[in-house]
Amino acid sequence: MRNDSADQPIPAGTTAPDVRLPVGPDRMTSLVDLRGRPVVLVFYPADWSPVCGDQLALYNELFDEFQRFNAHIVGVSVDGIWCHQAFADARRLRFPLLADFEPKGQVAQRYGVYREADGTSERALFVLDAGGTVRWSDVSPIGVNPGADGILRALESLPAERSRP
Repeated sequence: MRNDSADQPIPAGTTAPDVRLPVGPDRMTSLVDLRGRPVVLVFYPADWSPVCGDQLALYNELFDEFQRFNAHIVGVSVDGIWCHQAFADARRLRFPLLADFEPKGQVAQRYGVYREADGTSERALFVLDAGGTVRWSDVSPIGVNPGADGILRALESLPAERSRP
């Protein structure tokens, strides 16, 4: 069930707020750096929770399918970079995890998916087109893995901008 303390997620047609977050020690990533290709932005509550682990493992298994659409996939949670690194190593993730750690949840707040009462983000998905516009979003209950069907449909519906590598 959606946490009432979270705002509404930013709607389709909105230019996605840029994020500049740590992706590792002394390494930052920005959504602006990813422009030119679609981006799947995955907000999730915590690295080591069972549902989050299953969700991100599914996206890792489908990594080549996302590549078919020339799309970046990026995970975001309020966990720190060291937690992300240990989790990504343990799960052998092929996509980056961004640390929305300090100030805690600031990016999730900008996307309207921060759970103030919990200090985590909603389980939320955003598909951005190559120009950085939100084309699709979904917020799932915390205890439910949203799967990938919605993401894949959203990527399929993007205009021909999804140039092949």
